[in-house]
Amino acid sequence: MPVTTPFHPRTSELCSSMLWKEWAGHYAVCSFDVCHEREYFAIRHAAGLIDVSPLKKYEVRGRDAAPFLARVMVRDIRKLRVGRVIYLCWCDDDGKVIDDGTVSRLDDHHYRVTANVPALGWLERLATPFDVDIEDSSERIGALALQGPMSREILKAACDADLDALEFFRITGGTINRTRVEVSRTGYTGDLGYEIWVERDRALDVWDAVVAAGRPFRIEPAGLNAMDVARIEAGFILNGVDYFSAHHCLIDSRKSTPFEIGLGWTVKLDREPFVGRGALRREKERGSAWALVGLEYDWDEYEALFADVGLPPQVPGGAWRAGVPVYDGGGSQVGQATSGAWSPILKKNLALASVRSEYAEVGKTLSVEVTVEYRRRRVSASVARTPFFDPERKRA
Repeated sequence: MPVTTPFHPRTSELCSSMLWKEWAGHYAVCSFDVCHEREYFAIRHAAGLIDVSPLKKYEVRGRDAAPFLARVMVRDIRKLRVGRVIYLCWCDDDGKVIDDGTVSRLDDHHYRVTANVPALGWLERLATPFDVDIEDSSERIGALALQGPMSREILKAACDADLDALEFFRITGGTINRTRVEVSRTGYTGDLGYEIWVERDRALDVWDAVVAAGRPFRIEPAGLNAMDVARIEAGFILNGVDYFSAHHCLIDSRKSTPFEIGLGWTVKLDREPFVGRGALRREKERGSAWALVGLEYDWDEYEALFADVGLPPQVPGGAWRAGVPVYDGGGSQVGQATSGAWSPILKKNLALASVRSEYAEVGKTLSVEVTVEYRRRRVSASVARTPFFDPERKRA
């Protein structure tokens, strides 16, 4: 049975839709309204407040914290300065991705790792030779994502931290409603945004203060459905949807390397050995079999498929996660689209897809399977760069 997050007393009062799902063993709101559109547009035009407490969180402390994390992660954590956050992934010995997440350096010998799936056992097994202490702080620490163009102004009204000086992928301490917090300029929506980290017993004080500060800016509580559309627009992958953790795969063909899921840029091979480096070096030399790409559907063709049966074009109300085949021009399957959504802000039908590397060139025309009136059809889709949506305000 799922458990509640530190913010559940507030989110449960506001969730008039009664639409919930299980996320990492916790109750999570799908959408506060029956339709998530108001929450999505708050993220893109004002600010959405999202309870992301179910994220797995691990505090890594000790004299060997940096070399330990450099050994288990694909990036060299020893180069990470205090107050900075880094996005990365970690692999098994065969170079297959276990999970992706972030590492924040909070102090000289204190780091916080965020993950999608439980990682404590794996971290502890690899920590044996190192002088480190690993704490699973997932239940102790609550987390809020404040995302959208008004998020900075809201936080400035609620928090005493210097938000104007906080750069992209940085973290700082501060106080909200007499409560000590950490604020990172990070998020999963591809927009200007922040994440607030707070001890569980003071979480409601922080929620109340942020909501009060956000009312003049049209803040809205937002659920996972709105965030899912935003993350696809941002080109962000999701463990269990766009790739699968190597620890959870029953067959090798489901496993992926960082180069195959668009995370090759996070891999730093020219340094001391880390878990999976040998396999990743060999792949780098020979090339990868698969590549993650963005797809933009041909709207005229899509509309015509529905017109053939006397219907207007229909798109899913939210993001979809049911994989569908992707074909080349000759009708051979060359991959699969793993998630997608109609983008309200871009007015495009978008998807993330895993395709054979030779079909990953930007601008190449492929086709995607769609179902129209119970019949499987195909529509052209062009390979596009991700992120699809990348506003300047995200980094400015």
